[in-house]
Amino acid sequence: MAHGLKSASGGEGRAGTRGAFRGFVIKEFHHILRDRRTLLVLFGMPIVMMILFGFAIRNEIEDIKIAIVDQSKDNITREIIDRLLASPYFRAADVRTSMAGVEDSFQRGAIKEAVIFEPQFASRLAHDGTAQIQVITDATDPNTANTILSYTRAILSDYQAEMTGAAGQGVRIVPQIRMRFNPELKSVYLFVPGLIALILMLVCALMTSITMAREKEVGTMEVLLVSPLKPQLIVVGKVVPYMVLSFVNVLTILVLARLVFDVPFRGSLALLLAECLLFILCALSLGVLISTRSNTQQTAMMIALAGLLLPTVILSGFIFPISSMPEALQIVSHIVPAKWFLRIVRGIMIKGVGFQYFWMETLILVGMTLLFVVASVKNFKLRLE
Repeated sequence: MAHGLKSASGGEGRAGTRGAFRGFVIKEFHHILRDRRTLLVLFGMPIVMMILFGFAIRNEIEDIKIAIVDQSKDNITREIIDRLLASPYFRAADVRTSMAGVEDSFQRGAIKEAVIFEPQFASRLAHDGTAQIQVITDATDPNTANTILSYTRAILSDYQAEMTGAAGQGVRIVPQIRMRFNPELKSVYLFVPGLIALILMLVCALMTSITMAREKEVGTMEVLLVSPLKPQLIVVGKVVPYMVLSFVNVLTILVLARLVFDVPFRGSLALLLAECLLFILCALSLGVLISTRSNTQQTAMMIALAGLLLPTVILSGFIFPISSMPEALQIVSHIVPAKWFLRIVRGIMIKGVGFQYFWMETLILVGMTLLFVVASVKNFKLRLE
């Protein structure tokens, strides 16, 4: 009898535990489905990452801007030019008969490759069986340079094979390869400028937004606001340490790049440091803006990581060329500050160009900084009210 009661009570206990556990799981589901931030992380982030990585990460490159220097202007060079431009890979930025302006186009980033035909190209091919084409490629991004060169070689090789078959004798089109700015194709030339942008964006924007959001979360922001300091001074006092530390980070990265990785520094150091300071101010103002829209550290971190880290890595040209992305992503990339900063850093460090080549990028960063500052001040006042 007692044994039966004990078994019955044990069964009821297990049933009660199962019911309690089922109720607990259902409650957790309801809690997750009611929390918009959690739903955004669970479903929004995978969708955004799938779209960005799916469209941005590509091995093939299209619409490469090239300059063509045709010093021969015969039927053979015209046929080769037509072959190059008929492919989906190349788009003519300029077709000329001399080398004037080609170097300037490389420095401005207007072209990625120059194809130069020697004088009397068709005549040399007919009499000597050999003619030369000089191919100069912008190698600041060595992976892209190799891909562009492989496309060019494949087109020239196909045309050479067709000519050999039609002529009944062997002809040779000899490409003379020259890698501009990075002849050894060192990948560190690509990554160091990108790391400067990534580190500054994370240190400035992410840490600033989290720090100020933490003040509001723990309630110390209200204490600061009733102090003699004005709200503007409080914000400035919060960001000044990160500005100084970020500038120290810049100097550290530049020293390591030169001494450890042997990255050249061909431009003005003062100009580079001034541009880095501008980007630091832009990132700090963006971090303050994020903090004004976030009440908790978790929210600030989520917004910063989703809105800054992924675009900086994918849509800035840090690793993947923007020109090969769909047009919609190319338009979105215009609002990524790191895109403009990367052009400036690579221009100064790798190409050694001056302010006249990236004044537009500088003005864009100045405009973004002012926009973030105005939006931050407006949101900060609204939060105080």
